[in-house]
Amino acid sequence: MTAPLTGIRIVELAGIGPGPFAGMMLADHGAEVIRIERPGGGAAGPEIPADKDILLRSRKRVEMDLKSPAARAVLLDLIASADGLIEGYRPGVLERLGLGPDVLLAANPRLVIGRMTGWGQTGPMAQMAGHDLNYIAIAGALHGVGRHGAKPVVPLNLFGDFGGGGMLLAFGMLVALTHARATGQGQVVDAAMTEGAGLLMSMLQTFRQIGIWQDDRGVNLLDGGAHFYDTYETADGKFVAIGAIEPQFYARLLDLTGLAGDPDFADQMNAGTWDSLRDRLAAIFRSRTRDDWDAVFLGTDACYAPVLSMAEAPDHPHNRARGAWVRVDGIVQAAPAPRYSHSETVPPRMHRAGTDTTDLLAGLGYDPDRIAALMDGASLG
Repeated sequence: MTAPLTGIRIVELAGIGPGPFAGMMLADHGAEVIRIERPGGGAAGPEIPADKDILLRSRKRVEMDLKSPAARAVLLDLIASADGLIEGYRPGVLERLGLGPDVLLAANPRLVIGRMTGWGQTGPMAQMAGHDLNYIAIAGALHGVGRHGAKPVVPLNLFGDFGGGGMLLAFGMLVALTHARATGQGQVVDAAMTEGAGLLMSMLQTFRQIGIWQDDRGVNLLDGGAHFYDTYETADGKFVAIGAIEPQFYARLLDLTGLAGDPDFADQMNAGTWDSLRDRLAAIFRSRTRDDWDAVFLGTDACYAPVLSMAEAPDHPHNRARGAWVRVDGIVQAAPAPRYSHSETVPPRMHRAGTDTTDLLAGLGYDPDRIAALMDGASLG
């Protein structure tokens, strides 16, 4: 069996966060992803060894100084053989390098150019610096995360960088690649984290506009407002997650916590009682350890799970049974997902920067003397 994206070549211009995540996803599913890095600057973030960064797995990694005309010429030769390019610069940077979409599409009219930014390529904020937190703020996502009466909670950089950013870009690349294969026409994919985060809010925007969601945090069904959709501390200072929304699952929760038949819990959807019922559940969950509650709940339909730390997650029995995590060169990481019935994903591999340059140039038809001259000229590494 082969990976589903086998035969697709993607050039990735080095960046951090969502661009590398999109490249990782494409590589996990069989695309040949060639990451172009500044000589000596391959790390995908501050103080991250480039050969240990999970986001950079399964790439070919080449060092090029794109400020050098010689390196830009090599890149254009590579583009001629590629299906797509990923870049995450601020709008206008690629153009100032002399590598704007017009130049790239002239070199390869079928090329899909994936441009990853926070604010998008256009608009009054397009040139502003920003990070995930800023992007999800104007998408309406940050406002809804946190407890009632308290400030918004920083929800890791998942809404913007990864769910609304890198994953959106990977999807957009595949859509445009499908179009290019059908028509021969390449194009630009303008992926903005503000818009991706907004897409992730689609269901909640529906709820708000039909009147079943308040535009406030911590008072709704899915934001920690409900006592049956929340986290609870256990006797050992750990936590469990409860998500018993449906009546039959709520009934099972009450059974297993000894609350079945308690009249206070009979009207599940009466939001006026949620805070007091949360206090009662909190006292019950604090009476036993997390492992004790695992023994009570696991295998039932009470919509329960232990809240695991990043260190604990790979060793959970369910995750081990699924092979959901792998260890590569000592680095524990999530296995490629999703899985397919007739195709295979690519086993992750960690790779050092610059080790593929010579082979790549030879594959472009460069003779050994030309390769040596380019390497000696310090524009490639």
